[in-house]
Amino acid sequence: MRSSRLLSILLRLNVHGRVSAQQLADELEVSLRTIYRDIEALGAAGIPVYATRGRHGGFQLMDNYRTRLTGISPDEADALFLAGLPGAAADLGLGSVLAATQLKLLAALPPELRERAGRIRDRFHLDAPGWLREVDAPPHLVSIADAVWSQRRVEVRYERANRTVVDRVLEPLGLVLKGGTWYLVASVRADGRGPRTYRVSRVRAVEVLEQAFQRPDGFDLATHWADYQREYEQRIFKDSATIRLSADGRSLLFLIGTAAARAGHAAMQAPDPDGWARTTVPIESVRHALHGLMQLGADVEVLEPVELRELVANSAQAMTRRYARLSGGGTGSAGDVASAGDAGSAGDVASAGGAGSPGDTGSVGPTRRSAMSGSGEGPAGAARSGRAESSPP
Repeated sequence: MRSSRLLSILLRLNVHGRVSAQQLADELEVSLRTIYRDIEALGAAGIPVYATRGRHGGFQLMDNYRTRLTGISPDEADALFLAGLPGAAADLGLGSVLAATQLKLLAALPPELRERAGRIRDRFHLDAPGWLREVDAPPHLVSIADAVWSQRRVEVRYERANRTVVDRVLEPLGLVLKGGTWYLVASVRADGRGPRTYRVSRVRAVEVLEQAFQRPDGFDLATHWADYQREYEQRIFKDSATIRLSADGRSLLFLIGTAAARAGHAAMQAPDPDGWARTTVPIESVRHALHGLMQLGADVEVLEPVELRELVANSAQAMTRRYARLSGGGTGSAGDVASAGDAGSAGDVASAGGAGSPGDTGSVGPTRRSAMSGSGEGPAGAARSGRAESSPP
């Protein structure tokens, strides 16, 4: 413990130059008295450290003294790939390890390169999760990561999106951080099919088994994930809708989901004299698209398919009647908005649409849906739509 602290003091002095005793005590969470004893120990070991008095005083190393990059532990080497992702490192239980690794790397750099590295750190910051989203903090992530690294099978209790719980013995192949959410790519030992995708926050219990497994020959996690995303989007977007958008509607198109909005902007035609522009967006189903497009209010007009156009019109009329009754002193009921004669039931709008989207990259639909809304152990709605168990969140 003390040897680790002495090394930390040495590295900090090497990186920062002059450092006060109080700053060292705060960073290392020890008393001032302990810091003074540690400085004496460094001096006794031949380290040229000296003290300066005054308001800006502190401890520093003699000029031209620099440590070499030695003592990198296996865990610290493992943490290097997360150097730009402190949040991900903390999730995986490598936060303090990563900090120590970065400190050693900085200490080993020449002064001019150390200054450049510090400038980059001070000027650029990566915050992976999107705005207004709860950051996923899976309780079993560290155990699963250990199993991925050691290539050992895990027995998990997994809660599907429809709240059913299943037990699985998995062969964990890799972890993916997508939009602030962790996903496990794993093979199911029992069926021998290809890898599936599981949202780590839905793992309710995990036991790392002593059984090792062999990774598939040639399996590449990044390539698999890229293929998986393409396949998912192709599978989920089964139809398309032609719409017209006002200028405000075009600026709000992101509300229908990132993937659908991206396609809509790519297909956007030039605005007509009234300022409205025509485009085509991919949809999962007409009822699912209804919920997403209604978020654009009066800034969107559905042209095709006719069924979707009628659903939007009926929903708008039902809302008008409801608010007219409220203005007249009546209260109405929730059923008035989506009565059988109008736009279908509330349940139809919310759930009949199916899968939803993996994070932000989904189809036209509610932007605040759960990333795995639906059922199945991956893509939303897998059970409802008869999809395979594995899909994105």
